[in-house]
Amino acid sequence: QVQLVESGGGLVQPGGSLRLSCAASGSIFSLYVMGWYRQAPGKQRELVATITSGASPTYADSVKGRFTISRDNAKNTVYLQLNSLKPEDTAVYYCKASHRYLNYYYWGQGTQVTVSS
Repeated sequence: QVQLVESGGGLVQPGGSLRLSCAASGSIFSLYVMGWYRQAPGKQRELVATITSGASPTYADSVKGRFTISRDNAKNTVYLQLNSLKPEDTAVYYCKASHRYLNYYYWGQGTQVTVSS
C-alpha cells in the first residue's frame, strides 16, 4: 500500500510558476515509476510527465520545455515544476505511483492549479 499526498497547487497568473510536490509513504519508493497527471473540468485525465527511479523523464508534448519532473528517492518525493503557465494548464493535478514490475498503481487526492489573471 502506498499513500500519496500532493501539495503546492494554487492560483497563479499566466506566465507564472508553481512547484507541486507529492510525498509517498508505505512502500519502497524506488520500486515505483512516478507520474503527474491532470484533469480539467469536462475532460479526461491526461498524462503530464513521468519519471523512473533512475530519474529518466518523459513529458506530454503540451508541457515540454515548460514543466520539469524530478524525484528525490531519499525523501520519497516527486516534484513537478510548472513554468510559463497558461490558462489551459488549469486542472486538478494528480500524482500516480506505478509499480515497476507488478500491475498495480496508486493515486493521490489531487491538487488544484488555476491559471488566471
